[in-house]
Amino acid sequence: MPGNETRRVERGVLRITWVGHSTVLIDLDGVRLLTDPVLRARIAHLRRVGARVDASAVSDVDAVLVSHLHYDHLDVPSLLRLGRSARVVLPAGSTRLLRRRGFTRISQLGIGEELEVGAVTVAATEAEHDGRRTPFGLDRPAVGYLVTGSARIWFAGDTDLSTA
Repeated sequence: MPGNETRRVERGVLRITWVGHSTVLIDLDGVRLLTDPVLRARIAHLRRVGARVDASAVSDVDAVLVSHLHYDHLDVPSLLRLGRSARVVLPAGSTRLLRRRGFTRISQLGIGEELEVGAVTVAATEAEHDGRRTPFGLDRPAVGYLVTGSARIWFAGDTDLSTA
């Protein structure tokens, strides 16, 4: 994304900001990750109670981590606010959902797989949760993500109790 090439890497700096529902902005070692973005005021039964999300506060992310395909975790209108060129990481086998909507930088991770995002490593972990996109969508497993740099952060998504 524009602007990333001039961002100063601050090794050892960790900042976690809860945005709402399962949306968290993780700043670690100069890398910005956004989880399960829900940036709208309402999705089905979910309604934002606090202030509206300032799009500029979450626009300069290095990657978006999506834990599973439920509409309140993979919200296409929210992803569109980040742009079709945003790097999006999905559970394995899920890329078709975003490719057909014009997203160009999609990665997929199966449980135990990892990828580098700048100075951090993102690894998919097991999650105990039904990850299907209902009623007639894809049936893919949910994942959590372990983000490792100078600190380790586990983003569980909607997982039940687990040993991850």
